[in-house]
Amino acid sequence: MHALRLHQCGKPAEVLQMEELPPADLLDGEVRLKILAAPVNPADLNFIEGTYGVKPELPAVPGIEGCGEVVESRSPDFLPGDRAILLRRAGTWASHARIAGDHLFKLPAGIDPLQAAMLKVNPATAWRLLTGFGTPSPGTWIVQNAANSAVGRCVIVLARTLGIRTMNLVRRAELRDELLALGADEVLVDGDSAVEAAKSALGRHRPSLAFNCVGGESALLLMNLLAPGGIHVTYGAMSRRPLTVPNGQLIFKDLQLRGLWVSRWIESAPREELDTVYGKLAGLMASGALSVPVAATFPLADFKEALEQVAGSARNGKILFVP
Repeated sequence: MHALRLHQCGKPAEVLQMEELPPADLLDGEVRLKILAAPVNPADLNFIEGTYGVKPELPAVPGIEGCGEVVESRSPDFLPGDRAILLRRAGTWASHARIAGDHLFKLPAGIDPLQAAMLKVNPATAWRLLTGFGTPSPGTWIVQNAANSAVGRCVIVLARTLGIRTMNLVRRAELRDELLALGADEVLVDGDSAVEAAKSALGRHRPSLAFNCVGGESALLLMNLLAPGGIHVTYGAMSRRPLTVPNGQLIFKDLQLRGLWVSRWIESAPREELDTVYGKLAGLMASGALSVPVAATFPLADFKEALEQVAGSARNGKILFVP
């Protein structure tokens, strides 16, 4: 097998190397997958840099999620030819991965492997945001920043299925029509002027939930739009700026500040819950109702070019490796 591997943490383009590795023998209950597709997520880059919540055990193969086809199995639940996504980290930036069968979710037929490769993190994060902190009633609002991100788009689609209205903040005005077509109820450009425009659109009906993927001033804007007692959930930090919380938001509005790391939920949730959630999400993906834009795909050998595109500001969609 071949894989991208790091022997020290640092800038991904500098520390990653393409290496040939001998395939390890399978243990009872394990499965060997041929990786069909694996996305490049911000968390993957943080993992390589050594700034993620889990530190790599060096040398390490990155790759938080991916889709694969079973080529060898010692698990009673999988046969060669089955397709699955990996629910635990197993180094998907590689041609093959070895993993315990109970750390896989078997895919139904008909899902594009590129889309399936992105099923574990972003759709599940959106689902947990909408349901893990008290599901809003149909007809009520949530507000989010970075609404054109993969998670943000999934929030819009899933909120629509639950009858929840979405107030969406983006950095570029040209994204408005695209997100409205996706099912967004309102789309505004993130910034000071968005506060009054959002309040006008919301009227007396302030959202009880806000989803923050940016931090800094954008996170504060969400707090200003929340109803008293509302919950402000942070699941990312794209601006790399911390939350600064005015005292009044806590004293007079009694806001709750929460966080979501979907990996922790995956590791702690009962298997029945995981199967129910991923079954629902996989069904929506197979039907075409739920999808994540793909900007480009690359073979592993072209990882430096792939990483350059990930860093590009004009990109609209995910970059994936297709080993």
